[in-house]
Amino acid sequence: MELSREELFKPLNKKRYEKAEVATRPSLTYWGDAWKRLKQNKVAMFSLAVIILIFLAAIFGPMLSPYSYSQQIRGEENLGPSLQHPFGTDSLGRDMFVRVLYGARISLSVGVVACIINLTIGIFYGGISGYFGGRVDSIMMRIVDIIYSIPTMLYVILLMVVLRDKLENLLKLPIFSGLQAAGSGLISIYLAIGLTYWVSMARIVRGQILSLKEQEYVTAAKTLGASSFRILIRHLIPNSLGSIIVTTMLLIPDAIFTESFLSFIGLGVDAPVPSWGSLADDALGSIRTHFYLLLFPSLAISITILAFNLFGDGLRDALDPRMRK
Repeated sequence: MELSREELFKPLNKKRYEKAEVATRPSLTYWGDAWKRLKQNKVAMFSLAVIILIFLAAIFGPMLSPYSYSQQIRGEENLGPSLQHPFGTDSLGRDMFVRVLYGARISLSVGVVACIINLTIGIFYGGISGYFGGRVDSIMMRIVDIIYSIPTMLYVILLMVVLRDKLENLLKLPIFSGLQAAGSGLISIYLAIGLTYWVSMARIVRGQILSLKEQEYVTAAKTLGASSFRILIRHLIPNSLGSIIVTTMLLIPDAIFTESFLSFIGLGVDAPVPSWGSLADDALGSIRTHFYLLLFPSLAISITILAFNLFGDGLRDALDPRMRK
């Protein structure tokens, strides 16, 4: 039996499909879903709380302390931990608690500044190399391979030795008088670490760009006349942010450890400015009689690096869609 025209084009009953259109759960963006999964990782969230606490202590702790990091209290040399001096005092009567907190400023600032330089150089270097490919990619990656073949610590030490003398002369000029408080040692650490640690970031960004530039939205952007710079800035790099953020979080503890090691061997900040590495170096002479002088800076370095590594691992799991259960 053939159906009539009216029966063939009969409107559907809307009430029948209302339930099918109801969303069972609110929609989530990529970043919203990543934040939701990150909150479920208790270890990562605890590590984030520790990192925030360390930053707050480094910023506000020295301000609230009744002592300054360079103040020498006569008659209170080599005191053990107490209510008045929670971390004790050193051989010159300086309060170790405020010196460890001020050292956190130095170490954390090195990590932050080094990451800013790493992001600036590594993202654009790796992005240009991966996007243009061909001979450009080959030449740029060979430069990276040459830099990567040199031990990073040796490269940093050589740069610091060269930069430190030149920076001391530059800081004497009136135009750079505002940077004299930081000292040539700290500025040379900033530059040396920033100019060496971008290699890993460049390689990771290049790999991401190589896989993303073959996607359909890149072809569509080219068809619409978008320039290479616009495609790189507006489409490719934002879609690589997951890997960039994770790499950045894992580079920060490396930079902090490098600064601590350089200060430990005498190539770090200028005295009397403390850093965790220089505090550990000063404590070596009296380690058998006043072990707490080495204990507290070492604990600060270990806890900070561990917190960043655990948070970086949790962030990597949260930003990886393959980890979704």
